Amino acid sequence: MNEVTSTPDGVSESAVRAAHDVRVVYSRLRRRMRETYDPGDLTPSQTSVLSRLDKDGEASVTDLAAAERVRHQSVAATVGVLVERGLVDRRPDPEDGRRQLVFVTDSGHVFLEDRRRAGEGWLTRALEDGCTEEERRLLIEAAALLERVVRS
Repeated sequence: MNEVTSTPDGVSESAVRAAHDVRVVYSRLRRRMRETYDPGDLTPSQTSVLSRLDKDGEASVTDLAAAERVRHQSVAATVGVLVERGLVDRRPDPEDGRRQLVFVTDSGHVFLEDRRRAGEGWLTRALEDGCTEEERRLLIEAAALLERVVRS
């Protein structure tokens, strides 16, 4: 019989352990994947804003600041650097001429695709060489579980 033990605050010890293990492995995986490509001198916050725009579509600096949970001024500075690099650009908001919308340029899309391809290429090879078919299926199931947790 498997007895579930809890911490003093009523959380199962397995939840505490899982949270710790996922956080640690996620951090290591991100770091390892970043080593597979040239970051092009982008900071993590610049990369995050660029990726968010690529995923979610154009947005105002105000919307980006809310989504990134940082100050408007920080995102404005980040966007400024990305514009200088040619990775994003701005255009007037057709619904509110006082606002500008930020969007990913063709160069920005190419930059992101190159990064993704390098990271996924390394991970694909590592999973092929270091895991069995059964282990890869288990990772696919675990990824689906993690996605469910993220959406909760």
